[in-house]
Amino acid sequence: MTKATDQPLKAIDHYERRLRAQGFSLVAGVDEAGRGALAGPLVAAAVILPEDFVVEGLADSKVLTPQQRDRWYDRIRDRAISIGVCRAFPRRIDHRGLHVSNLFLLRRAIRTLDVCPEFVLTDGFPLHGVRLPQLSIKKGDAVTASVAAASVIAKVTRDRIMDRYHRRFPQYGFDRHRGYGTASHRAAIARFGPSPIQRMSFKGMDLYINDPAKYVALYARNGEAEGETSEASAPGEGEMDTE
Repeated sequence: MTKATDQPLKAIDHYERRLRAQGFSLVAGVDEAGRGALAGPLVAAAVILPEDFVVEGLADSKVLTPQQRDRWYDRIRDRAISIGVCRAFPRRIDHRGLHVSNLFLLRRAIRTLDVCPEFVLTDGFPLHGVRLPQLSIKKGDAVTASVAAASVIAKVTRDRIMDRYHRRFPQYGFDRHRGYGTASHRAAIARFGPSPIQRMSFKGMDLYINDPAKYVALYARNGEAEGETSEASAPGEGEMDTE
């Protein structure tokens, strides 16, 4: 008996090829970067790839190296039929809430495309209010070429934004942790206070607001952690600032 795990893996453009066979020639993938960060923007991207785009090696941005992400970013920018990028900054995220901000940006990214897609693929979130045929796919950024491409565009865009913030606020180490809640990031908050791009509504920051002494006691430490990694990217063409 053949086990499911023994069956050949489907190509990452499997969904796009099936949809094109059904007559949907313009398929957009949409994804975001920075959902779980304690600082910096949330970035969403929508991408329509051409049918002849070579997808071999394309993957969810989180499993690609920084060098691979940069190469794919350039390839996608060079060949995509259309790309839409938008972002929300901490003040807006704190005001609206993360989930609402995320869905708003995903819908907005689709609307910033200069070509109207015929079908939309999303990474796990159905997008109510988008009046287009769509399919939400669990782990869509890992199994769907256009969603993987959107994840690369969103992540590289956000990483480059965080690199610029690092030049303004080097004491926080944004070039390493990209605003995620690593030990060194929390230690920097304990030492210097929240940065101007901190998401004050996120878990942990309420402790700093209500009991900064306890926060310092929990997270302050000597030295910086080495080799920390983050999940997460300067704005490019088609980007919309939602602040």
